[in-house]
Amino acid sequence: MKIKKMKIMKDKNKALRPEEQVTRTEYSMRNTSVALVSRVMAIVMGYVLRVVFTHTLSESYVGLNGLFIDIINVLSLSEMGIGTAITFALYRPIAEGDIEKQKSLMLLYRKFYRIVVGAVAVLGCALIPFMRLLIRDYGDVDGLVLIYLLYLANTVCSYLLIYKKTLLDAQQKMYIGVFYQTLSWVIQDVLKIIVLLVWQDFILFLVIGIAATLLCNIVISKAADRRNPYLRDRDAKPLPQEEKKEIFANIRAMMMHKAGAVIVNNTDNLVLSAFVGLLSVGSYSNYYLLLGSVRQILNQVYQGITASVGNLGVMEDERHVKRVFEAAAFIGQWMYGAAFICLYELLNPFVELSFGSQYLFSREVVFVLCLNFYLNGLRNAALTFRDSMGLFWHDRYKSILEAGLNLVLSLLLVRLTGVIGVFLGTLFSMLLTSCWIEPYVLYKYGFKCSCRGYFLRQGLYIALMTAVWLATDAVCGAAAAGVHSLWAELLVRLVLCVAVSNVLLLLIYGRTADFRYAVDKAAGFIRSKIQKS
Repeated sequence: MKIKKMKIMKDKNKALRPEEQVTRTEYSMRNTSVALVSRVMAIVMGYVLRVVFTHTLSESYVGLNGLFIDIINVLSLSEMGIGTAITFALYRPIAEGDIEKQKSLMLLYRKFYRIVVGAVAVLGCALIPFMRLLIRDYGDVDGLVLIYLLYLANTVCSYLLIYKKTLLDAQQKMYIGVFYQTLSWVIQDVLKIIVLLVWQDFILFLVIGIAATLLCNIVISKAADRRNPYLRDRDAKPLPQEEKKEIFANIRAMMMHKAGAVIVNNTDNLVLSAFVGLLSVGSYSNYYLLLGSVRQILNQVYQGITASVGNLGVMEDERHVKRVFEAAAFIGQWMYGAAFICLYELLNPFVELSFGSQYLFSREVVFVLCLNFYLNGLRNAALTFRDSMGLFWHDRYKSILEAGLNLVLSLLLVRLTGVIGVFLGTLFSMLLTSCWIEPYVLYKYGFKCSCRGYFLRQGLYIALMTAVWLATDAVCGAAAAGVHSLWAELLVRLVLCVAVSNVLLLLIYGRTADFRYAVDKAAGFIRSKIQKS
């Protein structure tokens, strides 16, 4: 079934409603800036919590935490991508000010999420008899099933009432939900740190997380009600059957994407636990703390513009949207490339200082982890525009293919090469599928033109980033050779890799059209803020 892209005829003489008086750029900047600050705060607190967690509980608990998080993420497949499909369906009625259609969509969304809550709970409980098969060695951990049930309860609570946050996100007000979520994370991290330092009680640690999740969802739900009083109305009409069919088709497509993404992103710990041991899971979890934290910070840039891109795709022509995409892809390759360089230089000193040398991976493993990070980052622009433009249907089988390749390659390579084989499986499966299929679909069905230019630019970006990385690595290696303190080495590498990589990138790209476009957008936003103040 082919999903048709929805369009709105533009009326240049139509008066703007109050919501439209804030431009897409302003919404994007507001969402992104709040998200970045909030994410940094949450990550700092999360890092402190992780250090306390690692030093107050045994290595078995550290590994178990990473394993159960991955199991729960697999269970989140039950959500089936409903949020993305409903968000896309909301862009048009929000742009048109169609309150009745928004009410109907939110009624459908509420019904979906009630089903999701039940499905996650049932599937989660069904895994309990197989728990011992997933864990090769659980060491000194007591109450394994109770701990798992608490992780499951936290996931179930995360779906309660949160569906209203989707409306805020679609209205380009993502910053509201992000603010409350970050406040919740910081408060619960402080309480968890106190529990670990005073009582070393892992059960109470998990109970605090459940309470914080539920309370946060209630607060966000109330915030959505205040800004959209019609959500309290009980007279919402069911959607017409044709519109339901389109939404269901999008959900089916997103379910395939979600299934593939879950398998690719959350089976590494399962394979490590089953074939290498729980200690390797704990080691990977510590590396992932920094990798995931940096990814979350950078991803906020794209999450902050998602709703604006959705509005852009509805209101503007393909040529204009393509120009914005190319600028977003340029910014992304710079961000993720510079981050790749910094992570490669800093991961091992960071892990050794924070958690101990027993958790260290070899430099070869670190390189593969960082390369996966970089290539995933390059995909983000295409994924953001694909989802915002409702193009999920056209590459729905891609994620299933990638997931199958990832699982097979990881299982084969882990037997041959150990830990690094798990991450090589992820790398090869991504190169063979997502890295070329996603932009191909976006250009063919979204921009309706050839993607040849995109791949040529990406090849050039990667080649130039490789040169910048090699130069930065040489400078950092030479400077760190004479440093004997691990703290000093970490600081020297941090300063040099940030400064050298970005200076070189500025010299390379400073005069390009994409760089000037990005600078002009940021300058325009700053000028508008100054004029309003």
